[in-house]
Amino acid sequence: MRRYWIAAAAGYVVLAAFAIWFGGLNQDEGWYLYAANMVAGGKSLYRDFAFTQAPVMPVVYSLFAPVWNAFGLLGARIFTAALGLLAVIFATGLARKVADGENRDTAALVAFLLLGNNLYHLYFTAIPKTYALASAFALAGFYLLTFRRPLFAAASAVALAFAAGTRISLAVLPAVAWIWLLCRREYLRAAVFAVAGFIALALVFGPFLIDPAAREGLIAAQRYHALREGSGVFFSIGSVSRLVRWYLPVFVVLGLGGFKKATLAAVAFLAVFLVQMMAPFPYEDYQVPVMGLLAAYAAANFNVKRGALAALGLSWACAFGNPLLEKWTTDGQDRFWTLKKDKSELATLREVARGIESEDPGGKELLTQDLYLAVETGRKVPDGLEMGPFAELSPEEWRTLLGSAPCQVAALSAYSFAILPPGCSERPVDEQMEFWNILKRNYSLVRRVERFGQNSTSLLVLKRK
Repeated sequence: MRRYWIAAAAGYVVLAAFAIWFGGLNQDEGWYLYAANMVAGGKSLYRDFAFTQAPVMPVVYSLFAPVWNAFGLLGARIFTAALGLLAVIFATGLARKVADGENRDTAALVAFLLLGNNLYHLYFTAIPKTYALASAFALAGFYLLTFRRPLFAAASAVALAFAAGTRISLAVLPAVAWIWLLCRREYLRAAVFAVAGFIALALVFGPFLIDPAAREGLIAAQRYHALREGSGVFFSIGSVSRLVRWYLPVFVVLGLGGFKKATLAAVAFLAVFLVQMMAPFPYEDYQVPVMGLLAAYAAANFNVKRGALAALGLSWACAFGNPLLEKWTTDGQDRFWTLKKDKSELATLREVARGIESEDPGGKELLTQDLYLAVETGRKVPDGLEMGPFAELSPEEWRTLLGSAPCQVAALSAYSFAILPPGCSERPVDEQMEFWNILKRNYSLVRRVERFGQNSTSLLVLKRK
């Protein structure tokens, strides 16, 4: 068994390092980190700036803002990957606790392989989104619940409350756990769980609910999600199909092991899965925070001959054949010729940030909706742009902002002015062109960067005339 653990650990190190450095840029990375920086600077969520998620992540991340202020997005990804690894460890422990006695060591190893040697999972728990932190809280909560003492039930409730406070769709988890305790007639643990969970939820959401301005912003954040235009049934089917593709080893192990033990983990996963599938756009990566529950459930039931070897081979084969490897190293194809990336997207971001600094040495502000550039350069964006491409400015506010030429340097990609929130449809082209024309009156082109950032759009670096 030891040699399998060594192989699994080596696989984790290689895949995690690749995901951190070569993983594609994601617009969400910027505005999550920017929100954390705002909190670190004394600003209040929902009251002083718009934020559409639950409050725990920016509050927790604000404590570690010096990491990316010193090392940029690379530092933030390493920190986030550490949280993701913590979640994998909790999933490993959960699988071991709920498996049969003779299968516990194998179950722990299989759970680690299913998550820690999955490139997709490592990528989405390395980029600074809610997934790594939410997963750590969720897996910690269910792991703690496997201990019989009431104190552990209280700790479990707190962890699950913080999971809900990181990503609101996970609010179903403490409810599932509490009902499970009641069904098992463990009334003392259920009571302790309920009290601790209520107190934790009050601590998470209470400060924002008692502040009228923050409460209004929090409600508006949920309205933002509700008003997004729906995707339709075919997108949902495609989302589930892609989830199976990315987590194929989990579903293969699940099918081979059967459905016998660890029912709480399975029910909790299913509850969150169904809640998130009701979103207007149920992206498959929404399920990342609870895939550890499904992996632990699958691993606990995977009692087959040479199971560790089978899981290792399956995980490595799927990691090597993962389409992300090609996506991160190429930019498609020009007729006969493959367009190879000469550097990672993260390396390009760092290079562009250095160029911005050379154009405006010591500058404090940057006009951009690509907030990972603001984070990488250590600059602030004009008020109202804290959510990057999802910023809700009226056309008149856009005209006033761009006409004032508020920053010495602007860095604008094809995402700029393109998204019309909260529906997130495309802004009318004539309105986009109007904004670009206002910008051209005040700024001159310094540099054009092709195939930059998320989905490889063009980036224009501009300097005030």
